[in-house]
Amino acid sequence: MKTNPIIESLPEHLKDFIIDQNYQQYTGRSQAVWRYVMRRNLDYLADVAHQSYLDGLKKTGISIDRIPSLEDMNDILSQIGWGAVCVDGFIPPAAFMEFQKHNVLVIAADIRSIDQLEYTPAPDIVHEAAGHAPIIADKEYAEYLRKFGDIGSKAFSSTYDYELYEAIRHLSILKADPNTKAKDIKTAEDAIIELEANPSPPSEMAFIRNLHWWTVEYGLIGSVQDPKIYGAGLLSSIGESVWAMSQKVKKIPYSLEAMDYSFDITKPQPQLFVTPDFNHLNTVLDEFTATMSLKIGGIQGINKAIESKDLATAVLRSGLQVSGVFTNLIAEGAHIVYIQTNGPSMLSYQYKVLEGHGKEYHEHGYGTAVGKLKGALKPMRLLEESDLRNMDIIIGKDCRLEFDSGLKVNGRLMSTTRKNNKLLIMSFEDCTVEYKEQVLFQPDWGIYNMGIGEQIPSVFAGVADAAGYQLKLETPSEVTHKINYSEKEKYLFQLYDQINSFSTSSSRPSDILIDEILRKYPKEWLLQLEALYQIEKGSSSEKKLLESLNNGDYSDEESKLIELGLT
Repeated sequence: MKTNPIIESLPEHLKDFIIDQNYQQYTGRSQAVWRYVMRRNLDYLADVAHQSYLDGLKKTGISIDRIPSLEDMNDILSQIGWGAVCVDGFIPPAAFMEFQKHNVLVIAADIRSIDQLEYTPAPDIVHEAAGHAPIIADKEYAEYLRKFGDIGSKAFSSTYDYELYEAIRHLSILKADPNTKAKDIKTAEDAIIELEANPSPPSEMAFIRNLHWWTVEYGLIGSVQDPKIYGAGLLSSIGESVWAMSQKVKKIPYSLEAMDYSFDITKPQPQLFVTPDFNHLNTVLDEFTATMSLKIGGIQGINKAIESKDLATAVLRSGLQVSGVFTNLIAEGAHIVYIQTNGPSMLSYQYKVLEGHGKEYHEHGYGTAVGKLKGALKPMRLLEESDLRNMDIIIGKDCRLEFDSGLKVNGRLMSTTRKNNKLLIMSFEDCTVEYKEQVLFQPDWGIYNMGIGEQIPSVFAGVADAAGYQLKLETPSEVTHKINYSEKEKYLFQLYDQINSFSTSSSRPSDILIDEILRKYPKEWLLQLEALYQIEKGSSSEKKLLESLNNGDYSDEESKLIELGLT
């Protein structure tokens, strides 16, 4: 698929989530679903959507008439510094955030079925392309989206978060398949209920997910008394957008408190949050960021890294970045004494792996002392070679280092690593590291590469240099179900195409064609609506179609959709 420079520059580990849009998968009825939702939305949203959305529809090339091609979208999005890729349904939150960080929208390739016109629990191209894409034409909002992705990609998740994600993804896949048995959906729903009945303490990602939901997905903007819609979930949902503007939904001024409000994707939202402007979104995001391990670091950060049981990065005061799966922390009061990772680990500086310190070299893990040298008059990171000599720390000689914590390092100094006049690493051979009679490193383990830093001001999820680590993310094992259509359904879709072809023709559907539709597919109300757009006003065919639509055997939900379509 033709892309754009934004997508071509994506990290390799994200490209594993990208799938082909396969435009041929969209049937004639799929295209009619798109047209129905877009016509209905624009009819209603013209009065209630934020102006930047309406302007953005034109700027991003989103058409009412046909499902957008990702190639066409990327041609236009590249002009505003963004791109779009197709993915299979819900992808892991961290990957979703990282795409956003790189100015890339992820768009679910599938489209909702006719029985989920008003709302679908599964991500689809209506939600992603018609909801998310237009609003990013607003530069201020687009920067918020990018910044949110950057912060979100560094937030710590828990094993509970991932279990819940998998359960929700599974349910959404089942609900998107019209052939799924009711008992299977009930089993999947019960699994989510059971998980939610026994939640773990909220992780950073759980809070981030809430903030994302109440802004990017379901956000309102303006005043509480007269808000406008900017959230993609509302912009792409006929039912939800009307519900959102009703008095039944409580409107709350947007603040950091929104992070404590959870949500249920299968139900209308009882409350929504209103931001006065897009700039306020960044203000709240900054407030949240200040509470994260990314900004706090220290013992709290290392503990979150350990609890996550996943790749994380600790940044020492020197700027040295230690990436790996953290397994141990030794602390004395509020001060960190030692940190340890297990398995392939990496040392980086300014998000680039340091030569010779990739995961192949540190394949079994990495540990380092943290703190101040006893008797040193300045931080270790600022010690020059002359300072080290004055402390009898000389390359090629046996050295004895003691930290304020009491930790001791005894070994022969082989070399030092510096960047930007800062000491990052001291490498020792024949080295022993001890703390209160506990041996943390011994000579037969090889070279001891001690990181330099009296503190750890930042800890975040993921690795500092994904390319240097050769990071691979696990893609979901369960994929969206491919629907096999019967011959009768395939013929129905051909009729949809045939009816729509008259939109670019000077001729009109024949009475014979309309009679065939009413005879063979008397309950296919959307096809009848499509035909109504194309036939001559006042004709006998119009009367037949109106009779069928107004008096047919339809459910209450279908009758409501028909009434809206006729309007």
